[in-house]
Amino acid sequence: MERKKIVTVFGSSIPKPGEEEYELAYYLGKKLAKNNLNVCSGGFQGIMDAVSKGARENGAEAIGITLKTYEAIPSMYLTKEIKCDNLFERLRLLIEHGDAYIVLNGGTGTLVELAIVWELMNKNALAEKPFACHGKLWKEIVELMEVQIRREKRRLGLIKCFDNIDDCAEYIIQALKEKF
Repeated sequence: MERKKIVTVFGSSIPKPGEEEYELAYYLGKKLAKNNLNVCSGGFQGIMDAVSKGARENGAEAIGITLKTYEAIPSMYLTKEIKCDNLFERLRLLIEHGDAYIVLNGGTGTLVELAIVWELMNKNALAEKPFACHGKLWKEIVELMEVQIRREKRRLGLIKCFDNIDDCAEYIIQALKEKF
């Protein structure tokens, strides 16, 4: 039997249940699971917990790539936790597990994750995979960076940006169906 594809979701650890960003991530996890996709995240609270909860409650696996040095509580919805000794190992595993990537709202940690995936794809160190961002913040960052990327004559359009979470999810779902 073919293994289920995995979508690595990056996002903030701050949102709490009931808050818009948490509920949006929960909905995303649910939608991905209902489309026969597993999820992978940093495995802690906030968006990571929400996407794991949505996936797990709808029959999908929720893999968490956690960091031993963080004094944080892993999500109770994980079906598998992989504990890393350092941030670089964690980033490597988050990327390696993903057949596709979705970036939700977050701060500098999420920005690092977005930038590493983008750079690896741009330099052909990682095969091009479906890659989507949700929200105004990332849309503005991607638009600004694409100006520089064009100037450098590098690959444009590696990241698709969406204002609507359904459109974002559908792009990933369809891209994975076509790609595999």
